[in-house]
Amino acid sequence: MKKISFFLVLLGAMLWGTTGTAQHFAPEGAHPIAVGTMRLAVGGSVLFLLVLFRRKQKVTDWPVKAIVLAAVAMAAYQPLFFSAVATTGVAIGTVIGIGSAPILTGFIEWVAFKRRPDRQWWLATVLSIIGCVLLFSTQGDIELDPIGFLMAIGAGLSFSGYTLVNKQIVQKMPSEMAVGVVFTLSAILLSPFLFIYDISWVLEPSGILVVLQLGIVATAIAYLLFVKGLMGVPASSAVTLSLAEPLTAALLGVIVVGEVLTPSAVVGIVMIFLGLAVLFYTPPTRSSNYGK
Repeated sequence: MKKISFFLVLLGAMLWGTTGTAQHFAPEGAHPIAVGTMRLAVGGSVLFLLVLFRRKQKVTDWPVKAIVLAAVAMAAYQPLFFSAVATTGVAIGTVIGIGSAPILTGFIEWVAFKRRPDRQWWLATVLSIIGCVLLFSTQGDIELDPIGFLMAIGAGLSFSGYTLVNKQIVQKMPSEMAVGVVFTLSAILLSPFLFIYDISWVLEPSGILVVLQLGIVATAIAYLLFVKGLMGVPASSAVTLSLAEPLTAALLGVIVVGEVLTPSAVVGIVMIFLGLAVLFYTPPTRSSNYGK
């Protein structure tokens, strides 16, 4: 059962990895934050419809505080991550934004929930993060902007918070309903961006296809799989598994977009694979404190 949960989280992360390729085919002039907002708007709408068709559950039974926290965290992640990438570059923004999340999640679990990560998790996380650094180290000029750095850390913390809070939510309500309610609320919180940025590109054929792919596949289906798998794995392990996202993005860039990988990027891909393999196949040691 645990292997199935790991696989669901991994598959969800791989679907997130299609985001970059989809954005490559977006019409010219589509602002990244506007794309991210439309992604949540479509994904939230699809998930809301799913909630309507689910069995009824009393609103009084919902963990309202946790739902609001998860929605705020997910809504904050979109502008923080895209702004960090725009400010400090793709390489630094992506590595810090995505790579900091596993470390932050493991630290919070350790301090707040007294769940000390085991050696398996540390090895997998270190291998995967080093792999991410190598994968993005040759993409553009490396320029560490302090504001961009803080926004990237904020993005990592937002995703970490979303995952940790969702771990609590799925224990009290069906995973499908949990994702639907959280993303519907997140979409509402981000809706003001639709009045700030030009979204006329959505009416173009390529714009419609990109938004549908991002909203349905890379958001609704991806997060349903992620949250479903989250029920059977520690939050810190789930966030480490999410590093399959940049791995998938890199491979799709080569296969679909025609990008060329540098030798260091190839080594990075291998290291991410090794990190995920350690987390997926190695059984936890008896000294692990998860669940205690």
